[in-house]
Amino acid sequence: MSSTSESERRLTTDPSKPHDRLAARFETKLDAVGTLIRTRMESRHAPRIPEVTAHLVGAGGKRLRPMLTLAAADICGYRGVDDEKLAATVEFIHTATLLHDDVVDESSQRRGRATANLLWDNKSSILVGDYLFSRSFQLMVETGSLRVLDILANASATIAEGEVLQLTAARDLATTEEIYLQVVRGKTAALFSAATEVGGVIAGAPEDHTRALFDYGDALGIAFQIADDLLDFQGDAAATGKNIGDDFRERKLTLPIIKAVAKADEEERAFWRRTIEKGDQQDGDLDHAMTLMTQHGALDAARDDAVAWATRATDALKVLPAHDVRDMLSDLADYVVARIN
Repeated sequence: MSSTSESERRLTTDPSKPHDRLAARFETKLDAVGTLIRTRMESRHAPRIPEVTAHLVGAGGKRLRPMLTLAAADICGYRGVDDEKLAATVEFIHTATLLHDDVVDESSQRRGRATANLLWDNKSSILVGDYLFSRSFQLMVETGSLRVLDILANASATIAEGEVLQLTAARDLATTEEIYLQVVRGKTAALFSAATEVGGVIAGAPEDHTRALFDYGDALGIAFQIADDLLDFQGDAAATGKNIGDDFRERKLTLPIIKAVAKADEEERAFWRRTIEKGDQQDGDLDHAMTLMTQHGALDAARDDAVAWATRATDALKVLPAHDVRDMLSDLADYVVARIN
């Protein structure tokens, strides 16, 4: 992370966006989290570790997962500093998974910049990711909470499980929406729900409040991923940092395609087999895929699913006491799906 990243973040905040309002609310704690991340990603013996980590961490991003931990703890009345350690923990886990994902996906770009595996090599990305996982567990232990350790250890295992499931399901037309949901819970929602749940746990919140925070993070993560799937086909490339149709070109069976395949006739299934399962893609295939998804209402249906999950997220918060940060989290769930409306 560059030394100017925190001040740059403050200069570019937009008060109309809920994640920026959260960033402003937790400015001091996010600065402390940033300092903790910079300190813990250092290595006396292997300078490549901070080089690789700084490249990815310094690329920006909204620090959404750390903010969720800080927000959850604040709603529950926490006033210590262990929430900062847990916020850094979830960011380390997230960064480690990104390093590993880019190797698995053979990606060359993330957040508009060359990936670490392209600038260095796959071995460096994998090993630095492993180092960050180790650092995350050191931070967890420092809180002295076995329950926190249990939650984040389980989340780490679920993330890995989801990635392996995605390997087997990603290009298989037999993949159902149920399997897709399992993958999403692993690759995205598991860390969202862990981030919010540990905020409640560290604050000593009642069990129903902690459960509500878990449910919020789970539903928010699913809504977030479905929205990302839709933005791949309908988003602004400048805003998302991805080219329209990247998921299709990478042969990823995301929710809109799964829904279109479920309604496909034999000729359409042959198209999906050729382009997704076999990887034989030609000029005009992306446009045809868009036509099929539109024709079968797959994009609209996926959007409806995202909205439903965002609604579940906001409903979960109603168990928690009235709080301005709770309102920001509710607005965040609405904003996640507002991007696709």
